[in-house]
Amino acid sequence: MTAVLADIEEAMKDVVDPELGINVVDLGLVYGIHVDEDNVATLDMTLTSAACPLTDVIEDQTRQALCSGPGGGLVSDIRINWVWLPPWGPDKISDEGRDQLRALGFNV
Repeated sequence: MTAVLADIEEAMKDVVDPELGINVVDLGLVYGIHVDEDNVATLDMTLTSAACPLTDVIEDQTRQALCSGPGGGLVSDIRINWVWLPPWGPDKISDEGRDQLRALGFNV
């Protein structure tokens, strides 16, 4: 049985951008999710900056969030497709993400 996309998106809220301390879903960094017949999730993701050195950290957190836990996790494996178009911008941040950034002192 393949994982439900809403469950994957919810689990991705456990993946936190190490620089901002806000999850990647509320930051608008997850552009798309696809699960194939082998229950492997491919995530189209971007970063706040193409120069971000933290792709490994985010990939590790994503693997932890989606591939582990009771019953072995939501999916059997993950692939992250890093995309740069459309470029990320503050307009992609959810209302909840904006609230969290404001709480940290950012003006968004």
